[in-house]
Amino acid sequence: MGRLDGKVALITGAARGQGEAEARLFAEEGAKVVLGDILDDAGKAVAASLGDVAIYLHHDVSQEDSWANFIATALDTFGRIDVLVNNAGILHVAPIAEITLANYMKVVNVNQVGCLLGMKSVIPAMVQAGGGSIINVSSTSGMEGAMGLVAYVSTKFAIRGMTKTAALELGRVGIRVNSLHPGGIDTPMGDGSMEGFEEVDTQGFFEALPLGRIGKPIEMAQLALFLASDESSYCTGSEFVADGGMLAGTSFG
Repeated sequence: MGRLDGKVALITGAARGQGEAEARLFAEEGAKVVLGDILDDAGKAVAASLGDVAIYLHHDVSQEDSWANFIATALDTFGRIDVLVNNAGILHVAPIAEITLANYMKVVNVNQVGCLLGMKSVIPAMVQAGGGSIINVSSTSGMEGAMGLVAYVSTKFAIRGMTKTAALELGRVGIRVNSLHPGGIDTPMGDGSMEGFEEVDTQGFFEALPLGRIGKPIEMAQLALFLASDESSYCTGSEFVADGGMLAGTSFG
């Protein structure tokens, strides 16, 4: 018996990285999965590998009409919505003195507005289903600042706050809302391979963590699975951190 038997889960940013790991694990645990992304070839391949329990849709989380299609297709295909993982996110590297408003707002529109629209869009279907679980993927950058990442940090702090507001508003209709705060994860966004990180000693940074390594996408998926399942039935409005000890404090010696 799977931990998500009978549930339908929507996952954004599901073509690769953490979203892909979540989609695969959720399907293994009995869920029907709707994958959304703008990386169509990769997303279609992931969905195809999962068989009849999954479908892929091109989905721009910053657009209301895209969310309307995403929700409607999920309901037409699987009949209900029980879980939403707001996983899609982008990153832009620039100091405050140099960042352009256009680049700042691009990050805001995907990370922050996308999360808001996702929560807003699934409420009617989750109420109809008798409740549900929304998992908003923030970051350790939603807990502390990071030089050169003002846009990303702003959105991840916003996701943390929106999560708490949503938990207050939606608890009485059976919808739980929690935020997931990964540290560095072995994905293109987290492993230091993205543009702007060329001068950063990411390997040394992760080796200096209490656990001495970068995180794995499956480790985030396992935490998301807990939050999606009924095992977390008394959890709402909370932050769930998985960072290898990054936020534990300063280590000497």
